[in-house]
Amino acid sequence: MKTAQKGDTVAVEYTGKLETGETFDTSKGKPPLEFEIGKGMVIKGFDEGIIGMNVGEEKDITIAPEDGYGKRSEKYVKELPKKSVPNDLEIKEGLLLIFKREDGMRIPATVREIKDDTVKVDFNHPLAGKNLKFHVKLVEIK
Repeated sequence: MKTAQKGDTVAVEYTGKLETGETFDTSKGKPPLEFEIGKGMVIKGFDEGIIGMNVGEEKDITIAPEDGYGKRSEKYVKELPKKSVPNDLEIKEGLLLIFKREDGMRIPATVREIKDDTVKVDFNHPLAGKNLKFHVKLVEIK
């Protein structure tokens, strides 16, 4: 029986939860997630957790921040002029903003604090610094 190895394209069903038990992502109701193992298409810990699995096998994977979305860093929290946020937008704490870099890449950031002339935004990934728990099922090795 073939097991999933680096370089294989696989299809998996998954549910991702935080340590609190809160689900942050799932493939339920959607087609399975397809990716090539080792290509960096998914976070490192998820990629590595699939290696060695057989089709039909299910398992739980716990991923530390280093192998997930990284550790939170205050260097990614920036204070920006309010004018950098569209005027027609009602700014409030917790709001997710999308900034566009000069090269066209879109960068999400969360509003952390609002001051008179500035807005403090957090460019850390929302799951940075968190241990992630995935229940996965290997559906197919292509």
